[in-house]
Amino acid sequence: MLHVKSVQKCSIAEDIGLEPGTRLLAIDGRELRDFLDWEFLTAESEFVLEVQTPGGTLVEYDVERPEGFPLGVELEPPEVIRCDNRCDFCFVKGNPKGLRKALYVKDDDYRLSFRYGNFVTLTNLETHDLDRIVEYKLSPLYVSVHSTNLDVRRRLLRNPHAPDLMEQMAFLLGNGIEFHTQIVLQPGINDGAELMQTLEDLYSLGEGVFSVSVVPVGLTDRNDGGFARKPMADECRAAILAVDTIASRALAARGTHWAYGSDELFLNAKLEIPPAERYDGFEQLENGVGAFRYFELKIAGFAADLRGKTVGLATGTAMGRLFPDILSKLQDQTGARFELLVLENGLFGPSVTTAGLLPGRQFSGACEGRNDLDLMLIPAEAVNEDGLFVDDVSFAQLSAAAPVEIRMSYDIVDAFEGELA
Repeated sequence: MLHVKSVQKCSIAEDIGLEPGTRLLAIDGRELRDFLDWEFLTAESEFVLEVQTPGGTLVEYDVERPEGFPLGVELEPPEVIRCDNRCDFCFVKGNPKGLRKALYVKDDDYRLSFRYGNFVTLTNLETHDLDRIVEYKLSPLYVSVHSTNLDVRRRLLRNPHAPDLMEQMAFLLGNGIEFHTQIVLQPGINDGAELMQTLEDLYSLGEGVFSVSVVPVGLTDRNDGGFARKPMADECRAAILAVDTIASRALAARGTHWAYGSDELFLNAKLEIPPAERYDGFEQLENGVGAFRYFELKIAGFAADLRGKTVGLATGTAMGRLFPDILSKLQDQTGARFELLVLENGLFGPSVTTAGLLPGRQFSGACEGRNDLDLMLIPAEAVNEDGLFVDDVSFAQLSAAAPVEIRMSYDIVDAFEGELA
């Protein structure tokens, strides 16, 4: 069911009389199920829109939309498609009370994969979903493969009804849909020969599979066990060797490395992270693949006069191991003194090393009493689009209580845009 949340001033929607609370029923007789239908069907220059007003009246509008002119409608947030799997490493399982509401929802929504790059398993798709993906050309999709061996994949997902992913991907590839993929590495299950076979199978699907990343399984202190465990250093090194083997073949045949290990895989293996050129276009940056080298590239040309300033940089334990070299270069380039604050996750446990899952209260504690700092930078990925950390603390609350100015930053450089030389 699709409803209008708000209407822009001086827009087509305002001109025809749409208002918040209006239920959007159909376009040219075709039912509107969600935001995808709305976006694709309203792309036409002329159409008939059927609605139900907040008062219950059914109305039809003949809409003329000049090319490139927005309708001016903001929709109510969609109800997400839920996950059918019961993975041992599921982040949602065991979450404590008091977190952001969305963190209690197990989503596996192909629409959000297309829109935001969320990784999905495709295990909950019906035939009409596959047809819809093709019709609307929802490409690329981001898919959690884990294993192309159906029995192994069903075991990993704890879903005995999971369909054959290779068949699904082959159908979609044959209809012009392309993919980025990931393998969450769980030792003793999908590593070793299984990992190599999965990489081979994905590579055999052709160039419509743009990339594959291998990421070590992440477990919080609240996971309830099962067969999942973090891989040891030698197991991570073996996975990197498998990735490099097929990446060499892909580079020679396709001009791209295609297969990538995440930064955490290299850190766990106690190996140096590869140079920036190994990551091609950083296609899976938000999946922690090449993040450190991307940071290096971002600061390479950074020029700002920050002499006399002391800047704190708060981050998680993963990037905390890598940042000293970056901050040393920044100090040389800007004249500022940078202080690294490495925060261990007090909510989910020390095994969760990513900065994006650090709670707001932890940043608050790091800021406490820091009148000696001129500025504190915190990772922007720790805050959602509503300005909330995972523990439902808002960035506004954090900023108001802190004795130092706080700025959110994705790459350090973006925090100083107004001070660039």
